[in-house]
Amino acid sequence: MTRSERFLADDAATAQFGAELALTLKPGEVVSLEGDLGAGKTALARAIIRTLADDPALEVPSPTFALIQPYETPRGPVLHADLYRLADAGEVEELGLLDDPEAIVLVEWADRAPQVLDAVTLSVALDMPPGGAGRLARMRR
Repeated sequence: MTRSERFLADDAATAQFGAELALTLKPGEVVSLEGDLGAGKTALARAIIRTLADDPALEVPSPTFALIQPYETPRGPVLHADLYRLADAGEVEELGLLDDPEAIVLVEWADRAPQVLDAVTLSVALDMPPGGAGRLARMRR
């Protein structure tokens, strides 16, 4: 298991980090995006998806209410899920979140479904440092 940390000073740094991270992802990876509400999980996912899609203007809505948003990209299918509103962990099976072994799966609030946590290949935790300026990204593979 490898671990690393990176300070993200602002939204531009978060977008750059997401773009760099996207280039390391392979089909079949399940990425857990962790952090409190407002920590930047969706902003990071947005940057990753736009890079994978090779479209910096791509509309990437939060999947909070839809639970899952699929994207077709030059790098293959990408699924962005937000399990915050998941009523029961069993619902993950109905969503088909882990059904495509070629998909890159980005999951916010993965801890709401143990079967998703078991599939995670990369965890990225975003924390707000004291004072609230920037974010600290901690990665664990």
